[in-house]
Amino acid sequence: CGVAAMPAEGSSTRITAEEVLQFTQPTNDYLCPLSANTYKIRFNSFKVRDYETNTPLFEVTAPPADEEPELPDNLTREEEDQIRSIQYNFPASMLHLKRIGTTLEFSVGGESLPTFRMIERHYFGDQLIRSYDFDFGFCIPNSTNTWEAIYDVPALDPSITEAMIRTPQGTKSDSFYFVNGELVMHNKAEYSYFEEQ
Repeated sequence: CGVAAMPAEGSSTRITAEEVLQFTQPTNDYLCPLSANTYKIRFNSFKVRDYETNTPLFEVTAPPADEEPELPDNLTREEEDQIRSIQYNFPASMLHLKRIGTTLEFSVGGESLPTFRMIERHYFGDQLIRSYDFDFGFCIPNSTNTWEAIYDVPALDPSITEAMIRTPQGTKSDSFYFVNGELVMHNKAEYSYFEEQ
């Protein structure tokens, strides 16, 4: 199972974590609609840092929830991308770090999350270069949670890292979020790496 497309509306097809872990290249589409997030999970802020030196590499904060506009039912692909994807611009030195730390703050709606799992698959071209699988555990209703992860970054062949630097947005990732084994969110990212002066 290399590339998957989103099941048709009303389809009984469910994407499982086991299937996601078999993907060998980025998906062509989002594998669940925005409406699948019935738990009202919201990402409030996200920080990335060099774990060894604690140097910040990236930080983004969402506007307060009450300032977000109501989304229309029928979004164009471009509008959906603006909501569900992000473009990162990192220094090329990040490709040589042994560990990075991330801090994610997220809130949960009125229903508890018995299990909350994230699988993140990173690709360059059509090649899987990294895969991460994290379990957030149980989340109580109406809570704001902070989750810190330490990523051990596997060393890549120098020819791949050089190609990644030469190919802005050629490195991509899919992030899949499961509650009780059901896919409730799917986001995408693209990465560019710049040589520092």
